[in-house]
Amino acid sequence: MTLPNASATASAPSTARLVLRNVTRTYPNGVRALRGISLEIGAGLFGLLGPNGAGKSSLMRTIATLQAMDGGTITFDGRDVFADVTAHRAALGYLPQDFGVYPGLSARVLLDHLALLKGLVNRGERRDQVDALLHQVNLWEHRHRAVSGYSGGMRQRFGIAQALLGNPRLLIVDEPTAGLDPVERGRFYNLLSEVGEQVVVLLSTHIVEDVRQLCTRMAIVVSGQVVCDGVPDDLVRELDGRVYTRTVDRHDAWSAANTTVLSRTLHAGRSRVRVLVPQAGSAPDKECVPSLPTLEDVYFRAIESTGDGSTQGAAA
Repeated sequence: MTLPNASATASAPSTARLVLRNVTRTYPNGVRALRGISLEIGAGLFGLLGPNGAGKSSLMRTIATLQAMDGGTITFDGRDVFADVTAHRAALGYLPQDFGVYPGLSARVLLDHLALLKGLVNRGERRDQVDALLHQVNLWEHRHRAVSGYSGGMRQRFGIAQALLGNPRLLIVDEPTAGLDPVERGRFYNLLSEVGEQVVVLLSTHIVEDVRQLCTRMAIVVSGQVVCDGVPDDLVRELDGRVYTRTVDRHDAWSAANTTVLSRTLHAGRSRVRVLVPQAGSAPDKECVPSLPTLEDVYFRAIESTGDGSTQGAAA
């Protein structure tokens, strides 16, 4: 299945661009959630990667006009999103990190209700779009079941369906694969890839694999700041020849001078230490093995550069 009214969506300008300039936000308790975020995001899938508490959800809510900024500007298609909030939301689809549902309502009934709230007043057109979306997210056979009884993966697919109501040109999905099993995560990747062919998709996640699988461009956010951005493969290539792995005893806190420890992971009861050296080809010692860099290495390097090692070694 394709998006409902796909011809209308496809005819929208392919130059759609979300532009953030020096976006800041400090909460009343003094937490500086956003510290001068500047990004340009074009059509396709853009990954916003960072640890929990990095400010990603705060940024998503701000772009969705659910909370105000302290400073900076956000434009979509050249228009200030806060100048006309109603118009911006009409072009927006949003899947938050957590969302509730009415207990007992079936997927078809609830999606029809949400479509009505989004302004789809023509009953026939609304039903056509609801049914097309239920097919697209592979929930048609479960359309009469209560959404409150869905599995985590099914609820996320329903969340994407409601976000696509009204053919949005900007889709924001916040931590969409957290808690999904590998099978459901694979289904979700396929769904987002299909959607990303037609609209601007901003994917916020702390899971490196989400970005590696889906995104043509990305940014890493730590402590409310963008610490690097670009094409994932290009960012990985910057580390060519500079990553080494050494296997040590599990309790050995091995490190070497003039290196950056990227991660420590367990393998067969021993510890594998991945380090970054300043220059390609300069092994820290004879037991260090050259390794191909990965997007996880890019991620851990970015976190290390900020002094926040809280996620080091995690299977993010």
